[in-house]
Amino acid sequence: MTGAGAGLAEFVELTKPRITFMVVVTAAAGFWLASVGPLDTALFLGTLAGTGLVAAGASCLNQLAERETDARMDRTAGRPLPAGRVDALPAAGFGGALSLLGTLVLLLAVNRTTALIGLATLALYVLVYTPLKRRTSLCTVVGAVPGALPPVMGWTGASDALSAEAWVLFAILFLWQMPHFLAIAVAWRDDYARGGHVMLPVVDPDGSRTARQTILYSAALLPVSLLPAILQMSGDAYFWGALGLGLAFVGFGVATARDRSVASARRMLRYSVAYLPILFALMAFDKVAS
Repeated sequence: MTGAGAGLAEFVELTKPRITFMVVVTAAAGFWLASVGPLDTALFLGTLAGTGLVAAGASCLNQLAERETDARMDRTAGRPLPAGRVDALPAAGFGGALSLLGTLVLLLAVNRTTALIGLATLALYVLVYTPLKRRTSLCTVVGAVPGALPPVMGWTGASDALSAEAWVLFAILFLWQMPHFLAIAVAWRDDYARGGHVMLPVVDPDGSRTARQTILYSAALLPVSLLPAILQMSGDAYFWGALGLGLAFVGFGVATARDRSVASARRMLRYSVAYLPILFALMAFDKVAS
């Protein structure tokens, strides 16, 4: 079944629900950390709804743009668009409607600052990062920018201000994404090559550049992840937890860089997937009262 007659599950799949869920979680953490006094429930829910809708719309439009390359990759060939379960026009309408609705929710129920960041996130992801994947290995760096903005949207949703703390949250998520996505690209290097994506591991045959960047970003993440405690966003429990998590992250990064195998990349990937929610949960639970 295709086009407008496709089932609800097919359209939900277009939103990349697991990624969208993580976007909402990091936005919630940013909102909670920026909140002063009792939580403003209506503002909180508006921020999460708007951010989630924009993220879902961006994912849908990304899959629309990449449907032909997705069809050449084992990892993505089963998605609704390349598999022919949803047609391009309904997918475009769905993605556009989600993006517009999310932006309007942020503008009308939250604030202009958060709506503008949401629009910037959408534009960078769909119009810049997506086409760059077929042109340059720097696409991962560019893509990490919109990927790091959801906790900033949470922060501005609560405070309507782009303070230093918001940029710390941005930096943590930006640096985390680099070894995370490099590990994905190593694990599915051949698939990305078939799809025509110019990921760094695809154009780095001996893996030396990928190894250096994995270590560099993993090491940079460690001190940056301690800044929430230094800036008194979170307390001592967060500091020690982040230190332990960060040292382990560096350890996985070094091991992956030395081994340069698919197996080590997948171990790095599994740890990075666990690292982020644990870190943000620690940050939120150990929030310094304001």
